[in-house]
Amino acid sequence: RIMNTKLTLSLDDIVIERAKSYAKERRISLSKMIESYLTSVVNNNVNKGENGGRNHEITPLVKSLSGVIKLDENFDEKEAYGIHIIEKYK
Repeated sequence: RIMNTKLTLSLDDIVIERAKSYAKERRISLSKMIESYLTSVVNNNVNKGENGGRNHEITPLVKSLSGVIKLDENFDEKEAYGIHIIEKYK
């Protein structure tokens, strides 16, 4: 039997509003979104791969988002991330 328990969290107001918006756009409850994230963290099914890296289980939420964004074939992820970091910490 699965039991649900209430949990009270103290989070930044902006984070809460953005998370609510994110969840609403994806037609998922904020509770379910947080539960999915926490499940992935606590399960932490980490296996050492051949390259010594870590392989994490992909959650249903992440799978549902896969392929949502279409990028140009010339898109440079590293360059875009660098620009993002520069803008973030201006």
